Amino acid sequence: MHIRLVLHFAAMLFAAAAGHAAAAPPDTGRDLASTCAGCHGNRGAGHHAIPVLDGMEHRVIVVRMQEFRSGTRAGTVMPQLARGYTDPEVESIAAWYAAQKAPK
Repeated sequence: MHIRLVLHFAAMLFAAAAGHAAAAPPDTGRDLASTCAGCHGNRGAGHHAIPVLDGMEHRVIVVRMQEFRSGTRAGTVMPQLARGYTDPEVESIAAWYAAQKAPK
């Protein structure tokens, strides 16, 4: 009976640790999006020919990144950069930018 209790407790600890490791840190989107600020600007201060991402729809960002990745959307550096992100990372970046206030 004692070994069964120990095994049950160990299984609970393993499950809790696995669930914690699978969850992305809350600032992942913000941290990844900081690499975009050099060209896309920070808080709406983008360059004239490059779109501002603050407030852009989540779906639009994801689709454009997929297009850059697949080569169906032309770009100078974005196709190479887009291939460097995983789908979950793109989702995190898009969610962070969509939650920002759009520039006026």
